[in-house]
Amino acid sequence: MATPGFRPTHVVPGHGMPAWELPDPSRPTVPLDALLPVQLLERRGDWGRVLCANGWSAWVDARELVAVPQDPPVPGASPARTADPLPYLARAEQTLSRYRSAMEDLASGGLDGESFRDRTHGLRIGVVVEGEHVWLYDAEHGRWVYADGMRLSTFTTDEGPRADTGDPGLTATRVVSPDGP
Repeated sequence: MATPGFRPTHVVPGHGMPAWELPDPSRPTVPLDALLPVQLLERRGDWGRVLCANGWSAWVDARELVAVPQDPPVPGASPARTADPLPYLARAEQTLSRYRSAMEDLASGGLDGESFRDRTHGLRIGVVVEGEHVWLYDAEHGRWVYADGMRLSTFTTDEGPRADTGDPGLTATRVVSPDGP
């Protein structure tokens, strides 16, 4: 039976996810089932406290939660602000340009193999574009972000949750209470 007023804001990813009693990796609890609807109640850095329909709550890596589409905006209302994917695209272009330059220097004989490795050491890039959808690898924060033209959200991460992501653009999650937004 669902808790009165329960309205999911997210669902658990298709592979399920671990959960914790507190925002502390040493306090694991029962993992959450795949595609379970949850309501995000609170954020602490990468951690998120979620409420399940049966009233049970747990802490999860909130970056992995899949946002449930919200109702369309009311006519005349200002559009919701979302994180901007353009800085991620600019970083991808810069990284690709640096790699291409090193590759051209290697091909022309201006670099030897060791110098090429030194110039390209630490460069990481990932971009997948499919129509209006784009997945971009954010090497600075070790995560893939997804944008559909309307919103930008974390798709998956390289690490477990941390207390502070350092990127306020992606931590501005809509948090609701049992009484509504």
